[in-house]
Amino acid sequence: MSDVVEAVYRSESRQVLATLIRLLGDFDTAEEALHEAFAAAVEQWARDGLPANPRAWLVSTGRFKAIDGLRRRARFDASLSELAKQLETSTDDAAEWDDEHVEDDRLRLIFTCCHPALPPESQVAMTLREVCGLTTEEIARAFLTKPATIAQRIVRAKAKIRDARIPYVVPSERDLPDRLEAVLRVVYLVFNEGYSASSGGSLTRHDLSGEAIRLGRVLIALLPEPEAMGLLAMMLLQDSRCAARTSPTGDLILLEEQDRSLWNREQIAEGVSLVERALSAPRIGPYSIQAAIAAVHAQAPSAAATDWAQIVGLYDLLMQAEPSPVIELNRAVAVAMRDGPSAGLAIIDAVLARGDLANYHLAHSARADLCRRLEKTADARAAYERALSLTQQEPERRFLQRRLSELKD
Repeated sequence: MSDVVEAVYRSESRQVLATLIRLLGDFDTAEEALHEAFAAAVEQWARDGLPANPRAWLVSTGRFKAIDGLRRRARFDASLSELAKQLETSTDDAAEWDDEHVEDDRLRLIFTCCHPALPPESQVAMTLREVCGLTTEEIARAFLTKPATIAQRIVRAKAKIRDARIPYVVPSERDLPDRLEAVLRVVYLVFNEGYSASSGGSLTRHDLSGEAIRLGRVLIALLPEPEAMGLLAMMLLQDSRCAARTSPTGDLILLEEQDRSLWNREQIAEGVSLVERALSAPRIGPYSIQAAIAAVHAQAPSAAATDWAQIVGLYDLLMQAEPSPVIELNRAVAVAMRDGPSAGLAIIDAVLARGDLANYHLAHSARADLCRRLEKTADARAAYERALSLTQQEPERRFLQRRLSELKD
C-alpha cells in the first residue's frame, strides 16, 4: 500500500495542497496538513483500502488535521480557538473539492506565487516549490544557488503574501494581462533551465522542462489566452528535439547535425496546431513569434532546407515586439545562414562592441563558429576559449574543447 500512497502523492499532492491553501488560508498550515493527511493515508489505506476518491479523502483529512491542531494549540492562544471555528464553518462544503474547483485552485496558486509584489527570483522559487513540488535542494541546483538562499526566498515570499494580504484569486479581467505576463515569464524561465541547464553534467533537466510544459497545459486549459498558447507551443516544439540533442554518451549535437527522425512528431503536430491558433489572434506576442520560429525549424526536413529567410523575418518581428541582445544574437545566427557568415559576424561584433553579452558564453561560441567558417582561425580560437571560460555545463565544455582541438594551427 505504501507504493499506492507514493503514486497518489506524485499525481495528486500539488492539487491537494492548492485546495488546502484555499481552505486554510495559509501556506505553512496547508503544507503541514498535507503531510499529516498522507501520513494518515499510509496507515488507514493499508487497513481499509484505497478510498473511492483519494484526492477528496486527502483534502478532508488534511482540513480536519489542521483544525484539530489549531484546537490543541488554542489552550495556549485563545485566538486560535476562534480561527478553528471559522475554518470549520467556512470549509465544510465537500462539493467544492471536486475536479473543477481543484483546477481553479491550481490556477489561483500559480497566480499567487507569481504576484508582482514578490521579487522575480521569489516568484520562480515559489512556483517550483509550491506548484511543481520540487525540493529546495533541486531548485538550488537548477539555478546555481545555495539551498539556504532558496529556503530564505520562499520564507520571505510566504511572509509577504501573509502580511500584505495578497489574495488567493485569479486576477480580474482588467488586471489579467499584467499578471499573466508574470506567470508566463516564470514558466518560460523554468523551461529554459530545463531545456539547457545552466551547469552540471547534463545538457538538460527533464524534470524542469516537463514541469514547465505541465504548467503550460494547466494555463491554457483554464485560461486559453493566445500568448499562453504560444508559450506552450514553443516549449513543445523545442522539447520535441530532446532525443536528438545529445549522443548516447551525453555529448551535445548541434541542430544542423541532429537525426530528425528522432524528433517527436506528436509534439510537433500539437505545437504547430497551437502556433496556428496563437497567430490568428489580433495581437501577436513574443512567445507566439518564438513558437513560429520553432515551427519553421520543426517542419524543415533538413538544416539545408530550412526557410532561413522566413526565420530572419520572424526575428525582425520579435525584435520589434521584445528587443533584447539575446534575440539580436539569435537573429545574427539566422542571418549568417541566409546571407553567409560574414553578415552574421558583423551583427555579433556590433552587439559585443556595445558591451552587451560580454559574459554570455553563447555569444562567444556563435562568434567562434562564424570565424571558423570564415577560416579566421586565430579569432575562432580566442572566441572558443572565451566561451569555454564562461560556461559551467559539462556537455558544452566538451563540445567547445572538441572544436578547439579541431582548429588548424
